[in-house]
Order: sequence, then structure tokens, then C-alpha cells
Amino acid sequence: MLPTTGLKLGLPVKDTGDVLRVPVGTEMLGRVANVFGQPIDKKGPIHTTDTAPIHVPSPEFPEVKSPSEVIETGIKGIDFLTPFIKGGKIGFFGGAGVGKTQLVTEIIHNTTIKHGTKSVFAGVGERTREGNELVLTLEETNVLENVAIVLGQMNEYPAMRFRTPLTGVTLAEYFRDLTGKEVLLFIDNIFRFIQAGAEISTVLGRIPSEIGYQSTMNSELGEIQERIVSTSKGSITSVQAVYVPADDFSDPAIQAIFSHLDSVVVLSRKIAQQKIFPAVDALSSSSTLDEAILGSDHYKTLKAALKVLERYRSLQNIIAILGEGELSEAEKVTVSRAKKILKFLSQPFYTAEQFTNVPGVYVNREDTVKGVEAILSGKYDELSDDPFYMISVVEDAEKKVKESS
Repeated sequence: MLPTTGLKLGLPVKDTGDVLRVPVGTEMLGRVANVFGQPIDKKGPIHTTDTAPIHVPSPEFPEVKSPSEVIETGIKGIDFLTPFIKGGKIGFFGGAGVGKTQLVTEIIHNTTIKHGTKSVFAGVGERTREGNELVLTLEETNVLENVAIVLGQMNEYPAMRFRTPLTGVTLAEYFRDLTGKEVLLFIDNIFRFIQAGAEISTVLGRIPSEIGYQSTMNSELGEIQERIVSTSKGSITSVQAVYVPADDFSDPAIQAIFSHLDSVVVLSRKIAQQKIFPAVDALSSSSTLDEAILGSDHYKTLKAALKVLERYRSLQNIIAILGEGELSEAEKVTVSRAKKILKFLSQPFYTAEQFTNVPGVYVNREDTVKGVEAILSGKYDELSDDPFYMISVVEDAEKKVKESS
């Protein structure tokens, strides 16, 4: 796991008879550590009394509780289209520059400020710049003291990157079992973990499977994912950023990750180019759409909204060639409402205030559902879609129009 310079035959070796143990506890909050739990933030040593092994079995099946409660993030596009289920696993799929890290920092900010949630961030294959920016953003928004950060960076040995998620899970398990609250575990990027496993497999001389990845890929991924669960003591909700190689969702590693997720959030470059953030692709993203969990209002409104957005997407080729003037009156209404919904699901972020000079907003899930419901019912048909861009609740669109007139 560390450089082997200076190692030679005949050196004495001490067998500790134990697995790798890392420091755990509230002292880890606000600190940045490596895979061994050693500080790398130049803030002095971390004084903890407890340590925990990074290799422990996942909870037995009877201990695991099924997720049945929604965690509110205050981000309209997430809460409405792909709600986070407490104790569930959420995947953010997207390339560079579509706002994955921005979304992660906003979720950490909102859940910390509103719900006092503790978070653990495991940076697997982070670039130094990315880790640095994350720490600075969390410091500026005053939430760093509620986040424990573990980094296994791109320039380190694959074994370090391969064990980083396990250190992160170990810290999260401690908070879950001792505080009894929900803990958010962010893994960025889980694909880099599979890559690190492939590198180790090659070094060990193992023959890869037919698909080119290591033959142990699924069991290695399962070792982590099966520990991220809700028990009677508390819950770990995981948000995992996933890099999609060459935008190929059929890649075996991506398919292996898919099988563990409850919610899939696809961030689209096309939407990001329209300056709509978060750039969630409503029709490619999916979640545990259970009426019993979401509630009847949310469930029905979501289904109706997706139907309108689906129709809008199918009409886009006609609009591109002939223009909106050639559509029937009914289809013009559908297109107008779809545009309003897409604009309404954008919102200013707290963590982007310094760049945009627009104050961030937190929107309750009920207000988001009511807003989309009002747009679908035709209440705002006489307005254009522009006033719905980057607002808080739907009533702000009318205020915008009045102010501009």
C-alpha cells in the first residue's frame, strides 16, 4: 500500500495478528485523512480513543431494515424526480463538468444545515485539485465540521484507492451504530474503485475475466455495498458518483454498480449547456417509485410530469425542422408546460453563491410537488417559461413577472 523503496530480503517483520484498523469517532469530523486514518490536512494529529477494523462482515439479513422513508435534500430536481430513500443507494452518472461535485457539496450543505446530518466523504481516485476544492467549499459554507473526509488520491498506489471506500464505510458505521441517526456516505468515484481492483489483479498476475475486468469484481463491490444499509441502530444512505467510460452504460463495471442502486440520477451535458442546474435528465433518471413511500400526490404528479416531458422529447425533432408554429394547439400547450417544468426544477445553490451572486434556496418537497401540479393544471399557461428559471417556489414566477412589468 506504501512505497517499497528500501525493502530487502532479511528485514525483520512483525505480525500484529490483526487487520488494518482506523481511528473512528467524532474527532474525525472536520478532518481530512488518508486510508490509514492519518491526517493529511496539516491541522495536527487526530486524537481518538476508538479504532475499528476496516474488514468486518455486513449485517445479517434479519438485521437489515427495508428503506421506507424519504430524505429531503431541498433540491427540487432531486426531491421530485429521484427522491433519496433513507438507507438507500443513489448513483450520480455523468461526465466531467456537468455538476456532480457541485451537487454533492450542495447535498452535504443542505442536509447538515436543515437536519444536522453527519456525512462521510470517501474520495476514491480524487485529483488533488478536486479534493482541495471540496474542502475549501465545505469550509466556506460552514459545514466542514460535520463531515469526515477520507482521500485515496489518483497519484497513490492502487491498493490505497482500493481500500479507501472501506475506511469510509467503517467511519459511517461508527456514526450509525453510536449516534443512531442517519449518516450520509459520499463515494466519489466508485468506478475508480473497480479500476484500482483491476490494477491490483494485474499486478498479482490473475487472469482477467472475458469482459476484461478482474474476475473478482462483483464480490469486491458487494463487500462494500452490502455494508451500506439501515439497521435497527440507524441508517447509512450512500451517494455514489459514477464515471461512465466513453458514455457507455453497457460497460460491465457500470452494470455491476447499477445492480446495487435504488436511485439513478443521470446528469446531462445538453441540459447543463442550457444553464439548467442541477442538470438532471428527467427521462433517463429513475428512483424507487413506490406510492406508499412517496405519497399519493407526489406519485401521481411525477407520473403526469414524466408523461408531458416524454411527449415534449418526441416532438423535439418536429420543432427543430418545422418550428413550434406547426404543432396543434394541444401540443403547443404540452410543449409550453414541459418547458416550464424543466425551468422550474432548476434552482440557485448555496455552494455556488460566490460565483453567481444569487442567494441559494432550500425548497420543501411538498412545495415542489405543488408547483409542478400547478403548472400541469394549466394555472400558469398564460406565462412564458422564462420566469420559472432559478426560482424557489412556483409563486415566485408571478412575482418576477410583476416586478419586470
